[in-house]
Amino acid sequence: MNGQRRVVDLPNAQATRALGKALGEQLLAGSVLLLEGNLGSGKTTLVQGLGAGLRIDEIDSPTFTLINEYMSGRLPLYHIDLYRLSAEQADGMQLETYWDGQEVEPGIVAIEWSERLSYLPEHPVEVSLAYLPGEGRRAVVRLPEGMGFEFA
Repeated sequence: MNGQRRVVDLPNAQATRALGKALGEQLLAGSVLLLEGNLGSGKTTLVQGLGAGLRIDEIDSPTFTLINEYMSGRLPLYHIDLYRLSAEQADGMQLETYWDGQEVEPGIVAIEWSERLSYLPEHPVEVSLAYLPGEGRRAVVRLPEGMGFEFA
């Protein structure tokens, strides 16, 4: 993917939430975040911050429900967690309906364990999170060509 690549050190959960909040405040309807990282790397924490940036009060982990839809914020948030699914099962969910603008109201789509999908949107925001023992977390954010993003 061409575009902006940014490495962000996140020393604690508050910093991870702050990155998510900044994304939530700046992303436009139709944005898809592909979230990758091992268990404990901060994916759900980042989505909780994303919800705060969209002015959504509470974000739950969708691990057991697979998809949580939040319609009360600045834009709808569709939080999808593919952890329990195989690649074949994930593809069978036809998640493209969340970003193609045909069946659901356009909003922000955040997909945890997105590497399990073979069909991806054309211009996603990619966020790879890693836990660094003793240092916190590190995020690598890749933005599509022409998309700006400010994070202090």
